[in-house]
Amino acid sequence: MKNNYAHAIQAAVKAGKAIMEVYGGEDFGIESKADDSPLTIADRRAHEIIADALMKTGIPVLSEEGKSIPYAERKMWTKFWLVDPLDGTKEFIKRNGEFTVNIALVEEGKPLFGVVFAPVLNNLYVGISGRGAYLCSKEKNFNQPLDYLLQFSEKLPRENEDNRFFRVVASRSHYNEETEAFVNALDKGGKELSLVNKGSSLKLCMVASGDAEVYPRLGPTMEWDTAAAHAVVKAAGKNVFRVDTGEEMEYNKENLLNPYFVVR
Repeated sequence: MKNNYAHAIQAAVKAGKAIMEVYGGEDFGIESKADDSPLTIADRRAHEIIADALMKTGIPVLSEEGKSIPYAERKMWTKFWLVDPLDGTKEFIKRNGEFTVNIALVEEGKPLFGVVFAPVLNNLYVGISGRGAYLCSKEKNFNQPLDYLLQFSEKLPRENEDNRFFRVVASRSHYNEETEAFVNALDKGGKELSLVNKGSSLKLCMVASGDAEVYPRLGPTMEWDTAAAHAVVKAAGKNVFRVDTGEEMEYNKENLLNPYFVVR
């Protein structure tokens, strides 16, 4: 399994480099998908790189850019890769750097492993069930063997050295009235609220890393948006909970739309 994890990490990094080639150019080749969300050349190139790399593991792949696999087939999977080749396409188009490559390994509905790569920030988050969550920011280590990579990465979560604030991270593109009401109702332990806006799966990674206490998402997301960072969050000793039931969020449902959730 260690080889599969290393394979996924290298695929995420390679996809990130392909995305950066498009990011540095003038033409993103922007199209609109059926739900009016944007699709770029970078999305397609990253998908091709990751799909090709993960195919070699013999484990099935479900990706945002290849999501037409019928549930009758998917429900038979006990283990599969869940991929978002470019999470935060809107942030990519805005050129604010807050986009990621997400690859998760899901087993029986639970994320066992996740890699989240933010190519502009040069941050590589890795979460492995039973082993922990890590942040690597040294590019020279990205393609090293897994044990070496983790040895020279920062273990998460890091300690919060300033306890004056209750830090809540929210979506840069989807902060709505329902989320604002939820945030206002949170028990902040007498601390002053500090609200941070961030794009893509970096919001979950902020909770995993100890840079925020809570991330509520009371708006639509898809399974591939969250699975990889969910694995990082879990490996850091935290979790992603459904707002409606309080249970951990699961994957490979018939409807791939996530319920509203809170990360803490």
